[in-house]
Amino acid sequence: MRKSTQEELRRISIDEFKSSEKTPLVVVLENIRSLNNIGSIFRTSDAFRVEKICLCGITACPPHRDIHKTALGATESVDWEYYESCHQAINTLKNEGYFIISAEQCPESVMLHEFKLPNSKKTAVIFGNEVNGVEDETLNLSDICVEIPQFGTKHSLNISVSVGIILWELTKKLKIQ
Repeated sequence: MRKSTQEELRRISIDEFKSSEKTPLVVVLENIRSLNNIGSIFRTSDAFRVEKICLCGITACPPHRDIHKTALGATESVDWEYYESCHQAINTLKNEGYFIISAEQCPESVMLHEFKLPNSKKTAVIFGNEVNGVEDETLNLSDICVEIPQFGTKHSLNISVSVGIILWELTKKLKIQ
């Protein structure tokens, strides 16, 4: 066995990425504190070719050296927008026909593996603050809450890990199955 070469990976340029068809997913970040998490989420969003990222509230925007450190250039490929509040982003996305998912542990949550996408394939997923999660008011504006099943003692994942798991599962449902 060997590692794939750069040529075998078939990496596309930023221009090719910009003009390519995107996965009909939008990532919404609500009050994310860690610049490294933000950069990591840009990199993961590039990998799954999401439409864009909505940065809300205290979530920092590129360019920033700490975001760049983990994004590895993905801030150049993935489109992003800033909103003063997550509620503004949700209202805009709903007006554009997006189905709104909050990634949160709630009594009403649907487990990620059991979640069925609605007929409208345009989907936005909200990820909340590293300590407090998705705000209650934001949950009330969401169409559904989705939860990643966990079996350990913490029932807590780093946000960048949660984004990767959820984007993978939704991409499978949209593109692969």
